[in-house]
Amino acid sequence: MTVADAPSFAAASGASPEQMADLERFRTLLGEWNAVMNLVGPSTLPDFWNRHAWDSAQLLKLDGAARTWADLGAGAGLPGVVLAILGKGREGFHAHLVESMAKRCRFLSEVVAELDLPATIHNARAENLDLAVDSVTARACAPLSRLLGYARPYLAKGATGWFLKGQDVASELEEATKSWEFEAEIVPSLSDPRGRIVRVRRLRRVR
Repeated sequence: MTVADAPSFAAASGASPEQMADLERFRTLLGEWNAVMNLVGPSTLPDFWNRHAWDSAQLLKLDGAARTWADLGAGAGLPGVVLAILGKGREGFHAHLVESMAKRCRFLSEVVAELDLPATIHNARAENLDLAVDSVTARACAPLSRLLGYARPYLAKGATGWFLKGQDVASELEEATKSWEFEAEIVPSLSDPRGRIVRVRRLRRVR
């Protein structure tokens, strides 16, 4: 199912009017900051509701019980900021936005502060943090073999991995099995028929 505009996003996601207002403001801030730094491809901004908002929000349909999330390489706030907006007001909900580039953290800090989101920004490398979360996610961050190394500390503490990938996911999985042993399930993306989401559990290094 693709989402063409704000009303269809609200219908698909169940977002409240207050959450939609936050998402509209996030969309504005993303466009403003994207003009001066590379956060997302400029050509993707007109398709914000499907390409960015719905692509992110679908994770809550896959793992609705998760209350704490870590978004690795959170740069543009996708999916982390969208999750935080939709989780605002839910008891115990919190998103950890992990980003190693300071200038992108400044963008994330402005968004989180202005929208009063249940989120913490970590200006750090993902693999150097010691966070216990329910779920860990990443979008356009790194090939799966490298991404699993970033996510290893979170998965080791019991998190489930939800990694947004494209149509070449099979080759990424094959490459990852050379270095890692893990349980994986491939879930079709709701926002793009070519997209896939990889659910990962029980990760360990190949000996």
